[in-house]
Amino acid sequence: MSSYVEKVLQPGEIVAFKGTIHWFIYLPAFVFAALALAVLAGQAVWDGPDGQGFASIAALVLGVIALAYFLRAWFKRFTTEIAVTDRRVIFKEDFISRQTVEMNMTKVESVDVSQSILGRMFDYGDIVVRGTGHGLEPVKSVARPLAFRNAVIAR
Repeated sequence: MSSYVEKVLQPGEIVAFKGTIHWFIYLPAFVFAALALAVLAGQAVWDGPDGQGFASIAALVLGVIALAYFLRAWFKRFTTEIAVTDRRVIFKEDFISRQTVEMNMTKVESVDVSQSILGRMFDYGDIVVRGTGHGLEPVKSVARPLAFRNAVIAR
């Protein structure tokens, strides 16, 4: 399956940067999965000699929550495309109902990058592209936000 960016490229247009959402959005899924494993590991302590199965049920619930968070994060990462070409900035998200924003490079005034301490350590952050008349909505948890900014400003 070809990407949205590849489908909308104009003749002679060159992709300078292709980005995505950072893997850090999987963190809630990892936390719940670790909790489920910890509950399973401590099952003998929780259930006691009666073996009522409370720990098994708790681990199952935590596992289902982890799976739900994982699938949500995977789908968001899979359906989000961020690209900078020599002519425009392209942002696409969602799958069935598609939301796209494209801004010509001549209209870009600035690129704002916001990174927390963890964002700086793991190289992710939120970006806002400001243009004449309007700007893009903040795009959250973008991998390599400074590389994105540099790709836009270098044009």
